[in-house]
Amino acid sequence: MSEEAAGATEWAVPGQVGVGPWEGPWPDDPRYDPELLEHGDRRNVVDAYRYWRREAVVAELATRAHPFHVAIENFGHDHNIGTVVRTANAFAAAAVHVVGRRRWNRRGAMVTDRYQTLHHHETVAGLLAFAREHGLAVVAADNTEGAMRLETAALPRECVLLFGQEGPGLTPEARAGADLLVSIAQFGSTRSINAGVAAGITMHAWVRRHADLDRAW
Repeated sequence: MSEEAAGATEWAVPGQVGVGPWEGPWPDDPRYDPELLEHGDRRNVVDAYRYWRREAVVAELATRAHPFHVAIENFGHDHNIGTVVRTANAFAAAAVHVVGRRRWNRRGAMVTDRYQTLHHHETVAGLLAFAREHGLAVVAADNTEGAMRLETAALPRECVLLFGQEGPGLTPEARAGADLLVSIAQFGSTRSINAGVAAGITMHAWVRRHADLDRAW
């Protein structure tokens, strides 16, 4: 396997996940994990990070991180958080913030939480204080009266994209503390879309506006 290869091999061959043991002389690079080189790398990572130590991947991702953060309220033990974390990792969010309950179901994250910077805040006030301290505008996504269409909104480059939990949506405190409230255009009969899906749509809107697509895999 070439060290220059990039992309995702998980879906290259049906039923095949990852790569086998390294073929040929081992690379002289401390980023590589001897265990993975010997036995193969079956992790859900792009080929550019195959055989790398986890710490090396985390360090490299920090250099690629975009200046947006993602936050989701978890006062009712929201089951979408794992999906949000996985998507945030895919779009290289600077960090994910869980507001409310510390515990969440990591199954949907598909192990990406091992590589993603995570923060926890007991209250919305704690998240808002973090945003102010780091100069981040708070963009809350909720289909409520007074929200601007996400499709036409000018999302700030340095921001926190804040999402409510499945069902009740954002808390009043979160809406009141936001610098910008956006909603996703819907055309069917349902009142709302899944919180994890909404987070992905909003992150991609940020990517379309601000990301350097030449750096994408």
